[in-house]
Amino acid sequence: MLVLEFRVALTVEDFNRVVAFYRDGLGLDPGEIWTENGRGQIFSAGRATLEVLDPTHAAAVDQLEVGERVSGQIRFAFEVADVRAALDRALAYGSTLVHEPVLTPWNHLNARVQSPDGLQITLFQVVDAAH
Repeated sequence: MLVLEFRVALTVEDFNRVVAFYRDGLGLDPGEIWTENGRGQIFSAGRATLEVLDPTHAAAVDQLEVGERVSGQIRFAFEVADVRAALDRALAYGSTLVHEPVLTPWNHLNARVQSPDGLQITLFQVVDAAH
């Protein structure tokens, strides 16, 4: 089987607030919108990657980024050019700070927020090892 696209579908109670968060807060590129039988909004989010983690590894990531196990079965992670600017923008659009940026052993600067609909999101910046 050849997979041509990977999508994640979120069902949310406050559609307008969550759309504004992903569009304006995280800067995702809005695409097609559906208005028949309710509403739906497509966003482009760059290249998709699926991470499958066992509970021990998921707990280790949470420990590094937050200091304790906090995320559920699904957590989003977005690579950004400037994690501090992305964090400020996400907070301005309704996310809740879970943890300030931390430098990981794999040389990423990771910050954790919770979206307005309660999803854990990691914002990460790849740090240039030369600096």
